[in-house]
Amino acid sequence: MNAKRLDGRVAVVTGASRGIGRAIAELFAHEGAKTVINYLTSEKNALAVVDRIQNKGGEATCVKADVSKFKDVKYMIETTLKEYKRIDILVNNAGILITEDVLETSEDDWDRTIDINLKGAYLCSKAVAPIMLKQKKGKIINMSSNSGLYHPSSMRFTEYVVSKAGMNGLTKALALRLGPHITVNAICPGWIKTEMIEDTDPEVERKILEETALKRYGTPDEIAASALFLASDDADFITGELLIVAGGRGMH
Repeated sequence: MNAKRLDGRVAVVTGASRGIGRAIAELFAHEGAKTVINYLTSEKNALAVVDRIQNKGGEATCVKADVSKFKDVKYMIETTLKEYKRIDILVNNAGILITEDVLETSEDDWDRTIDINLKGAYLCSKAVAPIMLKQKKGKIINMSSNSGLYHPSSMRFTEYVVSKAGMNGLTKALALRLGPHITVNAICPGWIKTEMIEDTDPEVERKILEETALKRYGTPDEIAASALFLASDDADFITGELLIVAGGRGMH
């Protein structure tokens, strides 16, 4: 009964130096996975995650890579294989949010959001798929958003919404293409209190809580628990699904 759910597996978690990615990486490591902490801007934060994992008896390393650039993704995957010989789980978590109205954002804002949030998931998935197919087993988990499901109150930031709606389509398309050996699913979090949204207008927050059945924010740890389920053997017959973890926000 004490067996860890991800014993012997290798997991790559993008954008894992903070927030939801950090929570997922630490939980996966706690459950026995050798975990690769991907980061782009903060080596200090990434190393801190590695230290926390190692101090608790887990195994982890960190790799700097811009997921929107193929050469960086290739380097990250090659580094992982050199270190751990296989890849069993990919969590496409890296993402950004531009908090401006569409009439105020720029072409660069659009390109950057789509490149990191959507193209990044595409490139990382393409890079690990041949490895997982050769192994005849693998799990890809995309971190989408409730915003990508067309709930009116969630659709404030156009570039972000489009990137997450695209990720939902990518999830289903890859699930069809990569079965039967690889499962591909997405998690659609609701309002999760992380560094990404720490500057949100208090009035906006009040309205969001009003329309959330559980009347509170979610936590990174709660999203990590959902990711653990999808990464585990318990979810072997689940693919192409969008798992909403939103406290009852935007039900329809």
